[in-house]
This record gives sequence, structure tokens and C-alpha cells, in this order.
Amino acid sequence: MNSTSQPQSNSTSQDAGKAVVLLSGGLDSATCVAIARDKGFEVHAISFRYGQRHDGELDRAAKQASLMGVVSHRVIDIDLAQLGGSALVDSSIAVPKSDHVDKIAGDIPVTYVPARNTIFLSYALAVAETLGSRDIFIGVNALDYSGYPDCRPEFIDAFQTMARLATKAGVEDAHSLTIHTPLLHWTKAEIIQRGIELGVDYSQTLSCYDPQGSSDEMRPCGQCDACLLRAKGFAENEIADPAIG
Repeated sequence: MNSTSQPQSNSTSQDAGKAVVLLSGGLDSATCVAIARDKGFEVHAISFRYGQRHDGELDRAAKQASLMGVVSHRVIDIDLAQLGGSALVDSSIAVPKSDHVDKIAGDIPVTYVPARNTIFLSYALAVAETLGSRDIFIGVNALDYSGYPDCRPEFIDAFQTMARLATKAGVEDAHSLTIHTPLLHWTKAEIIQRGIELGVDYSQTLSCYDPQGSSDEMRPCGQCDACLLRAKGFAENEIADPAIG
């Protein structure tokens, strides 16, 4: 994973093949789709209905998939709510909120869903092998994030090593699979900057952990970690968040 201080274009007119992109409905994953397309990949998006407290993000994911012309968009049903342990799947656990991004706690928050990215990437790996794809994109970030252990470069490196050992494609070609993390070392402001350059419609994204309203008209709370980090990114770009009317 190579660090970069500023988003750079890696545009190519060459067809890079098929890529599986994890698409949550949020800002980061939408940017990831745009980057994969900019690199010349045929994008196959994958989203999860995993027992999260709201489905609004899935509505946004479907809109993004349509707007960005992905070739296919799967929504896979799993139920991590059966396991609990996170405010994102258990409504009895309050989502932490504050009035300033500097007050975000430094420890692993209760919005961490145990093993979520491990599970999601495992599904993405299976989809990729079925499609004959060698490339998976995930919008993890190790700078402006909420302290999740499965957003670290060490985790991605370890999963990629495992994936190359655990699949038919990996046995036949030890370098057959790459986990792409283009946002890993970017600030939220840099992610937004690159997305705007690539034409991402951020009005059709939902990053909030505790939005209010019906699925198709959900409004961000403005005080959870995800909202505060998103607001910081738009503020640093000196532009208004188009998702907040």
C-alpha cells in the first residue's frame, strides 16, 4: 500500500478487466467506485443488508450504482445483528455523538461491527472468483476514520495474503488477486476532492450512523463520528455538503 499526500489521477483508456467494489452507500465507497472506473475497470458492485439499523444507505448505494453505470450491483443478505456488539446493529446501544470532530474518542468505538470487513471482503472474494476478477476495491481509510481495526493497512495486507492462499485462482497464480485501497492514506478532504474531479454526486450518499426519517428521505444526524468527519472534509474543501439541503 503506497501512501500519497494528494489524490492523483490514474486514468487509463485501457480496459483493466472486472473489479468487485464494496459499495455501502457512503461517501468513501462512492469515490472508490469512481476511481475503479477511472482506472478502466468494469465495475461489479456489492452491498450488504447485514442487520444495520437503517436501510437508507442501501437506497443510496442503488442510486450510486445507477448514476455511475456499474455493470452489476448485488445486495447480499447476512444478519450480523444476531451477533450484536455494535451500535450499528443493536438499537439498544446508543450511537456516540459530539459537537466537534476534535472530541471523537481515540479508542475503538461502539460503532465498530465485529469482523465486518473480514466478512464483507470474504463475500467479495467469492464474487470475484466467480466472475473471474482479480481485483477488489474497498474504501477503507487509515487517517480520517473512527479507529476501526479492520481499516488498517496491516489488516488489508493480511487479508490479501490469506485470499491468495484460500482460492483456486490463488493456487493457480500466487499473484492473482489484489485488494485495492485507494483511499487508505488520504484525508477525508482529499477523498472528496478526488471524487469531485471524477464527477461523484455526493448528494446521493449517506455517511451517517444514526440518520432520521424514511429510507428514501433520511437526514444525517450531524453529530456522529461519520457526520463530523464528513463535515470536516467538505469544510476543508471550502464547499457545502450537497447532501445537506
